[in-house]
Amino acid sequence: MLRLTALLTGVALLLTGSGLLGTLLAVSGGEAGFGAGTLGLVMSGYFAGFFMGTFFAPSLIGRIGHIRAFAFFAALAAIAVLLHPLWLNAWLWGLLRIITGIALVGLYTVIESWLNAEPDPRQRSRAFSLYMVVNLSALALGQILLMVSNAPAMSMFMLIAMLVCAAVLPITATRLTPPEVPSVPRLTLSRLYAMAPVATVAAGLSGLAMGAFWGLLPVYAGEVGLNNDGVARFMLTAIAGGALLQWPLGHISDGHDRRVGLVALCVAAGGIAVIAALPMIQVQTYLLFGLFFFYGGLAFSLYPFAVAHMLDYLPRQDLLSGCSSLLLVHGVGAAIGPALAGAAMQQFGPAALPLYFAGVLGVLALFTTARLLSFDRLRTHPVVFRLMLRTTPAALELIPETDAVAPPDGHPTNGRVLPADDAPADTSPPSPIDSDKEVH
Repeated sequence: MLRLTALLTGVALLLTGSGLLGTLLAVSGGEAGFGAGTLGLVMSGYFAGFFMGTFFAPSLIGRIGHIRAFAFFAALAAIAVLLHPLWLNAWLWGLLRIITGIALVGLYTVIESWLNAEPDPRQRSRAFSLYMVVNLSALALGQILLMVSNAPAMSMFMLIAMLVCAAVLPITATRLTPPEVPSVPRLTLSRLYAMAPVATVAAGLSGLAMGAFWGLLPVYAGEVGLNNDGVARFMLTAIAGGALLQWPLGHISDGHDRRVGLVALCVAAGGIAVIAALPMIQVQTYLLFGLFFFYGGLAFSLYPFAVAHMLDYLPRQDLLSGCSSLLLVHGVGAAIGPALAGAAMQQFGPAALPLYFAGVLGVLALFTTARLLSFDRLRTHPVVFRLMLRTTPAALELIPETDAVAPPDGHPTNGRVLPADDAPADTSPPSPIDSDKEVH
């Protein structure tokens, strides 16, 4: 694990800057007079860029190499960050957010493909867990930097650019051999939905909720009366809830039908969101902080629940491509969410954001309940819940369950989806997902 220190240091610096940037943009945009609807569109740009970057960043990395690609994307991200305070224009900010999303997905792909080069599956599992802890810790540290600094916005943008540039230093100094960039196949969305409808819908709807969370929760905090320091503390509280509660909630779900846990998460988080939208609650600062601590813990668990639920049932040879497709669905939702929630806030005020959360979660709860009541399932190869944030396809191979499985004749599948009864003898028996009665 010590040899991964350079990679984890680089990602910590990078995520600290990224976490600070999202909150700073919301605060600065509000001070510049951008409305919630405008900021929602601006924030959607990041997730749109992240989504687009997953398609062409791997080819660029393969062509010019890991270290040069990392330097390229870091320079692109630093330039985009520094341009924000020079032109306070919503259209330009939206474009810069797209560029930032493209740059960051390239940076994450470099780091995650390097982490994935660890040959021992047990070490890869540990690396994945440690990587997610570093992710959450760095995002929280970004909020702390905004809290403790009284510097003007221009200086904060410069600090973010310096953090991005500093991330290059440990990466370029590493002695690790650059690995091949994994080519992760995707199941078609129709195939994914046919095999795991609850996981597919949960991934998309959790993207709608979490995209709005990251993009507009700082705006919400400002509009209910918190100052810049209060906004940073508010975000830190919600992120801390996501970091501290996600694993125990998921651990409880191990050994049970995760659809039940998913419904419980949605009902609890949706109920908290409705309470937070009440006018008398929005002026009770400490109560609001407490509510969003628990909301963060519940909402952060939705996407990992979707992944774990899918891994419980998909045939072994489809797990990696299924995870990749699920990530795609989540990314599309995250790109749309801030725009939808921003428009609602523009029309109805800050209370519209928690009500938006409640509406999205309510739809997911109803859909999951309908599937739960209609179809019984036995988990064919249960997996252990893992702390997880939305990441790139390169990180998916760190999960031991997604190790490639060859068909019985030993030849690669070349992306072909094998039926469950073609699985090797040492895998689980044919999955009940292939039965119309058992598909959920």
